[in-house]
Amino acid sequence: MSVKTFNLPDLGEGLPEAEIVSWLVAEGDTVQVDQPMLSVETAKAVVEVPAPYTGRIKKIHAPDGTILPTHSPLVDIDTDAGSAAEETQGGTQEEAQEAPAAAKAPAKEDEDAAGREDSGTVVGKMMSSDEVLQDADITGRSRRRKAGRIKAAPAVRALAKQLGVALEDCKPTGRHDRIVADDVRTAAGSRASEAARHTPRLALPPGTPEPLRGPRRAMAQSMSASRDHVAQCTLFDDADIHYWVPGQDITARLLRAIAAGCQAEPALNGFFDGASMSRQLEERVDVAIAVDTPEGLIVPVIRDVARKSPRELRDDLNAIKQATRERSVKPEDMRDFTFTLSNFGMMAGRYATPVIVPPTIAILGAGGLRHDVVPVLGGIETHRRIPLSLTFDHRCTTGGEACRFLAAVIKDLQKHD
Repeated sequence: MSVKTFNLPDLGEGLPEAEIVSWLVAEGDTVQVDQPMLSVETAKAVVEVPAPYTGRIKKIHAPDGTILPTHSPLVDIDTDAGSAAEETQGGTQEEAQEAPAAAKAPAKEDEDAAGREDSGTVVGKMMSSDEVLQDADITGRSRRRKAGRIKAAPAVRALAKQLGVALEDCKPTGRHDRIVADDVRTAAGSRASEAARHTPRLALPPGTPEPLRGPRRAMAQSMSASRDHVAQCTLFDDADIHYWVPGQDITARLLRAIAAGCQAEPALNGFFDGASMSRQLEERVDVAIAVDTPEGLIVPVIRDVARKSPRELRDDLNAIKQATRERSVKPEDMRDFTFTLSNFGMMAGRYATPVIVPPTIAILGAGGLRHDVVPVLGGIETHRRIPLSLTFDHRCTTGGEACRFLAAVIKDLQKHD
C-alpha cells in the first residue's frame, strides 16, 4: 500500500492558516486528480482544494471547522487504490459499456477541469467559491454542476448545515437559480434568520470566549500588522456637492475622484515595503472597497477605475454587492489593490481615522452627507457636503503630497457632473 500525505497548500494569499469549511469527500471514498475534496476559507474567500492524486481517502487529519496552519497534514490518500481502480476501468469495451454512468463522472470532471483557468493553487486546479457545488447522487462521486441539481456555494452549504436547513427547502434567488445565504436564512425562519445575521457561526453561551474565524480573523491579522508597521496620519476636509446635477452615483463619483487624486499626486497610489525601505508607485488605480457583512469586512477590488465610465463602475459595484452577498468573491478579486475606499457614511459617522492595510499607502473614508451652513457673497446658504478622511502612511508620504491628493479629490467631487 502506497499512502501519500497531502498538506494544506499555500492558497496564494500569503496567509499562515485557513479554516476548513466542509469536506466534500469522506474516508473510504475514491477521488480523481483535480476532483474537489474540500472547501476552505482564507482571507475572506471560500475556495475549493482539489485532490493532487487519484486514490482512496485513507485518513482525514482535520475535520470541518478546524483552523489549520498552511503546510499541515490535511489528508492521506492511498494511491495504490487509485491505480487498481484505473486498471479495473481499463477492461474490455463490453465491460465499459456495462459500467454505471456514475462511475464515469470523475473522468468527465477531469475533462471539465482541464479547460478551466488555474486559480492559483500549487497543485492541480483551485476552484473558487463561485464554482457552485451541486448535490451528487453517490458519495465521493462528481459533485459538479448537472441539470436539475441544487446550486449553492460551499459557504452557503456550511450555513445550511449549521442552521439545520435542507437545501431543497430553500427558494433560490441568486443568479442562475443558485441558493444564496439569505435564502437559507429565510428558510430557517425569521427568528433563526435574525440570529444568523449576528452570529454566523454556531452560537456560544454568553460569556464564553469565541475564536475569531474567517473574515473577522483576517481583519484582526491585517489590523495588527497595520498597527505594528504603519505610521498613520489622517487629514479631514469636506467636498461641497451642492451643484451636482440630479441622479449622481455617489460611490462612482468617489472612485472617479480617487483616480483624479492619484493622477494629480501619484505618491499615494502603490505599495511601501518597510523592511527594504522601498516604495512601488503604480500607474493603474485598483481600488479596494470595504464592504460590511455579518461575518466581517469583505474587501473586493474595482480594477482600473480611471479608465471606466460611471456606468461601468456602477456595474462593477453591483457585481461586488452580489458576490459579497453570496460569499462568492474570488481570492484574486481581493488582491493587489493600490488604494482603499471606505464609504462608512452610508451607515453612520461623519469623520473617522480609516486604517491602512499594508503594504498599501493610503485609504480614503467618506462620511455621511450633511447639509452645512456655508458663507457666500452677501450672506449664508446651506449646501450638501461630503465629509472626507484621508489616512496616509507618513513613512513614505509627505504631508504636502497627502494635501495635494486630497485637494484634487475635492476638486473633482465639486464638479457639477
